Amino acid sequence: MNSEAIEKAIRESISTKERLLRGGKQAICGLLDRALACLRAGGKLMFCGNGGSSCDAAHAACELVGWFLDKKRGALAAIALGQETPTLTAIANDSGYEEVFARQLRGIGKQGDMLIGISTSGSSKNVLRALEAAKELGIIAVALTGEVPGPCGEAADHCVPVPSHETPRIQESHLLILHMLCEHVEQQLGEA
Repeated sequence: MNSEAIEKAIRESISTKERLLRGGKQAICGLLDRALACLRAGGKLMFCGNGGSSCDAAHAACELVGWFLDKKRGALAAIALGQETPTLTAIANDSGYEEVFARQLRGIGKQGDMLIGISTSGSSKNVLRALEAAKELGIIAVALTGEVPGPCGEAADHCVPVPSHETPRIQESHLLILHMLCEHVEQQLGEA
């Protein structure tokens, strides 16, 4: 990668975030408020996604259970679905890959919890099935998507679309949004 390509990638990332800043603040605020209310009411945050989005899901959960900036606060209730290989492979083998998150959600989720399904395309079938299962169970369903929210956005109670069609730029913005969520709940809950 040469200097011009590096500059282009950085400028595209900045441009995506500037568009998100112009048009996405309300959706982000809605996500932050819902997450805080869920945790305050004794619920837990559950995250899921595929590939890099699975890593983002695990990253967000670890920041909440561990800490984000405040190393003195207590643990917050969060989990990333699909991170346990035996569970993931058993469900995929016996029920199909589309059920890997929904099945786990049905086992550990409860009314008042919140699911954040991450899909850059907005059409990941296993994320969609989890969002649908969440709504059946009375779990708040949130989708983080790209510019086209797709079926995941339609199935969710709340959607935060990132204004881009480029997977790397969408993922970079998803991580920013998840970091804002972590910072917000950490600041508001303090010694949780």
